[in-house]
Amino acid sequence: MKNILVSCLEQVPLEDQKIEVVERKGLGHPDTICDCIMNEVSVNLSKEYLDKTGYVMHHNIDKSLLAAGEVETRFGGGTVKKPMKLIFGDRATFIVDKVEIPVKEIAVRTAKEWLKSNLRFVNPDEHVTYQVEIQPGSSALTDIFKRRGKVLEANDTSAAVGWAPLTKTERAVLATENYLNSKAFKRSFPETGEDIKVMGLRRGDELEMTVSVAFVDRFIESEKEYFARKTEVLDNINQFVKENNNFQEIHVQLNTLDAPGRGVNGVYLTVLGTSADGADSGQVGRGNRVNGLISLNRPQCSEAAAGKNPVSHVGKIYNLLTHKIANEIHQQVPETREVYVWMLSKIGEPIDQPTVAAVQMITKPHAQFDKIRKDVEAVVEHELENIDKFCMDLAYGKMPIC
Repeated sequence: MKNILVSCLEQVPLEDQKIEVVERKGLGHPDTICDCIMNEVSVNLSKEYLDKTGYVMHHNIDKSLLAAGEVETRFGGGTVKKPMKLIFGDRATFIVDKVEIPVKEIAVRTAKEWLKSNLRFVNPDEHVTYQVEIQPGSSALTDIFKRRGKVLEANDTSAAVGWAPLTKTERAVLATENYLNSKAFKRSFPETGEDIKVMGLRRGDELEMTVSVAFVDRFIESEKEYFARKTEVLDNINQFVKENNNFQEIHVQLNTLDAPGRGVNGVYLTVLGTSADGADSGQVGRGNRVNGLISLNRPQCSEAAAGKNPVSHVGKIYNLLTHKIANEIHQQVPETREVYVWMLSKIGEPIDQPTVAAVQMITKPHAQFDKIRKDVEAVVEHELENIDKFCMDLAYGKMPIC
């Protein structure tokens, strides 16, 4: 056994607690933009390293800032007065055995491709400037990657936690944002931008959902038209949420800062569909956790997983692996009702040998703990034994993290 500890939690399952708060920052939110782009940079760097050397080399692209630009919003279409600026940090390997890796070019190309593919109104060549501050890594951390082997040593002492299953509140929040940023919804409501945030509050079995949607000003000719379109969007959201959830009561509000009678200043308009065009900046690690949610009732990890390397940085590996293990346990061990998985690394130790892998469970009535414990240990053991395959899935971008 690889330091696996299994125990039961004597607490009320989250689904049965009286209050639950869940948030999701959508595709066009400045924080989500940073997370998605920097992780995609890591994926493309990993592919380049694998192609040129056969190994993923040292890199961590998890320090990034999207500085908001400046726009003038107007009914019928505003203008961009100053572009956004995307700043890349932190460390990468530029030369491997005299082979140069075009780190800067990969970073900027990746960002432009992501922006073009995901934000309909952002021209990555016109509306964004790029500042690459990625530098070579320290000798101590880069040396880890020269030691090879099935798995590498952890490059940090770090802890992570994951859980399963999602509550119906978490599923509702996640599904609502995904729906609002779906191609089908955008065809029906092209005036809605990608910058969407969904905040869910459950009181007992009553769901209150506050939704923020950035409208695109070129589609809105007047304040009257804005509020008419907003009513149509809100009606559609209400219909979707009520048809796809079974809460006793559901209340949805949309763009609650709006103030009729104040013209363009009293409505949520953007030029490019994201508040980053002229209002809010973004940063890696300030958005959704790796399962796409910010669940305030759950234990949280402070690590920013997006952009970290996928083969030695446990801030990324353990963050995603704990959620995967929790889901596997919940699916394979039907006696569990709620599962939490904690993992702690020690710098310099192999990533498949955590200092501890602790599983805490809320079980169903009459469950036999001794039998469950063995089944749970087997799941954890299997996942740790196959962590090299898991890392390769991360390297090739097979697991979304934002």
